[in-house]
Amino acid sequence: MKKKVLLIEDDNFVRENTAEILELANYNVEIAKNGKEGISKAKSFLPNIIICDILMPNLDGYGVLQIVSKTSGLEQIPFIFLTAKTHQNDLRKGMELGADDYICKPFEESELLRAIEVRLKRVEAFESKNKIPKFNNSSRFLDLKKIKNIDQYLGKKRVYHFKKDETIYCEGNQSNHIFLIKKGTVKTYKINEDGKEFNTGYYTNKQYFGYSSFVKKTPHFENSKAITETQLYKISKDEITSILNNNHHIIFDFIDLLSSNTIANNSQLMLLAYGSVRKKTAITLLNLLENYPEVKNNEIFITRLNLANSIGIAKETLTRTLYSFKEENLIDLSTKSLKVLNKEMLFKIS
Repeated sequence: MKKKVLLIEDDNFVRENTAEILELANYNVEIAKNGKEGISKAKSFLPNIIICDILMPNLDGYGVLQIVSKTSGLEQIPFIFLTAKTHQNDLRKGMELGADDYICKPFEESELLRAIEVRLKRVEAFESKNKIPKFNNSSRFLDLKKIKNIDQYLGKKRVYHFKKDETIYCEGNQSNHIFLIKKGTVKTYKINEDGKEFNTGYYTNKQYFGYSSFVKKTPHFENSKAITETQLYKISKDEITSILNNNHHIIFDFIDLLSSNTIANNSQLMLLAYGSVRKKTAITLLNLLENYPEVKNNEIFITRLNLANSIGIAKETLTRTLYSFKEENLIDLSTKSLKVLNKEMLFKIS
């Protein structure tokens, strides 16, 4: 049976072309020209997923998401924003309201279809009883049935300790756990054929990592390393499945927790792919202000090498760019950190 997609978009050209793409991909598509019409059609069409523009007259995409998330029968439908807005504040606002993903215009057909497929598969994975194993009545699983929150269970689990610069997992390792940091800081990174490192994320206390490969049931596609003394929990597939199967009320909170970083990271990577060195550096600094663990009063405590690897440029190129920013009074530099002085001007760099 075809999956149903509701597309809410006020631009005629974008709406018609996007609908055609979805229909060719064998989706049952219903379109709406504005937010109010979209809400009405969502109630009658009951789509499997909603794709919605942000900037629309009368009722914008944020308003649509707020109404959908509070409407019985619609609140659990995956919601993807289709938008030309890429400012960090816009992404954060959508995340706080409960958006599952962003697709920025202009977009590739494969990007749109992949985003939809990932969200639909995630819903199926949690809803399909055939995919949830049946456990025996051993004391271990009887205990799991009593769990009302993850913190309660973690109190009984082993804590793993990693020294600074110690590897946690490598690309290609089998993904059998989700990792939760109790204390410390971890980075994830990839290494290309020339041995150059590109940092893909930073995580700290009470944050999860390693979940993308876990959800897709594939080996890890990146490496991870502790950049400070770190303590973490390893949560196995059986444990996650048991907790979610027996505590349905926490399923969507957990999905939201795991996916929040993915939205921001995908948007950042797309911007970095097309920006100049100055733009890449500026965007990375702004994102680090929001997401990097070691930030205090707009001062980012990060090594030059880690910063260069986060941007995907040579350390020497980074040094020249940072000094030009300093001369423009955008940042201040010290040996172990840098301080952002003018966020607005950094954002305007092209």
